[in-house]
Amino acid sequence: MARVVVDVMLKPEILDPQGKAIAGALPRLGFEGVTSVRQGKRFELEVEGELTPERLAAVEEAARTLLSNPVIEDYVVHADSPLEAGA
Repeated sequence: MARVVVDVMLKPEILDPQGKAIAGALPRLGFEGVTSVRQGKRFELEVEGELTPERLAAVEEAARTLLSNPVIEDYVVHADSPLEAGA
């Protein structure tokens, strides 16, 4: 089994009201020095077998079509397990 992580964030030009609310709450809770917060989503996918380039491409497609809204969000796919040598 291999684990792949997909991080989804709002695009920089999209307003993030939840991040703004968090940034406003931090000083009230005693956390000083934070000037900005952007809120996002993290998905951890367990895939069967070895993590081949084809499987990684399938996760990339899932991230593009299901896990993110490409109009307002960017995503990054990280392989938690290294690709097998020679794959």
